[in-house]
Amino acid sequence: MPAAFVPLNLAVGAARLSRFPAHLLWIAIGVAAMVLFVVFPICNLVVPATSALHISDYTVTLLGKIMCYAIVALAMDLIWGYTGILSLGHGLFFALGGYAMGMYLMRSIGREGVYQSDLPDFMVFLDWKAYPWYWSFTQHFWYCALLVVLVPGLLAFVFGYFAFRSRIKGVYFSIITQALTYAAMLFFFRNDTGFGGNNGFTDFKRILGFSITAPTTRMALFAITGAALLGFLLLGRAIVHSKLGRVLTAIRDAETRVMFSGYNPLYFKLFVWTLSAVICGIAGALYVPQVGIINPSEMSPANSIEIAIWTAVGGRGTLIGPVLGAAIVNLGKSWFTQALPEYWLFVLGLLFILVTLFLPRGVAGLWLKRRA
Repeated sequence: MPAAFVPLNLAVGAARLSRFPAHLLWIAIGVAAMVLFVVFPICNLVVPATSALHISDYTVTLLGKIMCYAIVALAMDLIWGYTGILSLGHGLFFALGGYAMGMYLMRSIGREGVYQSDLPDFMVFLDWKAYPWYWSFTQHFWYCALLVVLVPGLLAFVFGYFAFRSRIKGVYFSIITQALTYAAMLFFFRNDTGFGGNNGFTDFKRILGFSITAPTTRMALFAITGAALLGFLLLGRAIVHSKLGRVLTAIRDAETRVMFSGYNPLYFKLFVWTLSAVICGIAGALYVPQVGIINPSEMSPANSIEIAIWTAVGGRGTLIGPVLGAAIVNLGKSWFTQALPEYWLFVLGLLFILVTLFLPRGVAGLWLKRRA
């Protein structure tokens, strides 16, 4: 059977995204780029704070954080929406990328900590005399940038290889990924691991020599995060519209028939699983300098479940849907946790139930239904 052949009836799901006209996509990306790279910098850095058009530093940080979450939701969509593999452990990959960047940021503090030592304050407090071996070279940005990609990617590759080779799927795979992230969280909570224990990393001073609290630095991080989001959207679109994307959706819809067609699902699933983990790691690395902290709570199973909720609310298998879902849920969370903090979890649970019952294809499904 020809290697490029994929039964069309197995890849019907890939056609859903094609309902979004290409010209509208490029217009939307152009508008988004104009807002991210022109409007926001001007309104934040140039427009006076007394003006109604001024965008505060708080808003920049909040939207930058939400864009990081949107990148994670996009990564989840590739593995869940297009390949049918529900992961409840993507918070682990996000946190690992954040910790890799956090190690560099901690080394950049130098002697400006409370104890005025070359070691981070938490190591001095625990009476450590030197950095552990795995902190070697972390004073170099390029090295930590490699760790951001390699650590989540290698962990995902090894875990995914044995899981997919054993044909673990469905709820069993979801439970195992949740157990993995929970075990990692317990490990990072320990003080003797050299990662700050339950406090994690915080009190950052500089990144690449620039003050991390300076408005220009914050805006640069915001713009880089926006560029990464747009870039990953285009990458995801290229994948799902390729022959690889058709195989992935075929695996989602009928994996057994894909095997009978002469394909080995292992390598396709392993590729998209590892890519998804790497994207999460990059999102975590962008998140930490903007928010100013990374600790083991980012690995909690609840966070990984939230990622799945963002994707479901926005609409699986649409790419743009999870981005919208992450924005809607987190903007709502930002408001509810200030106005009615005790009711937020109830609202989140109700939102997931309502979406499941009345919007099974998420917010993006409304657009798809209108164009059907």
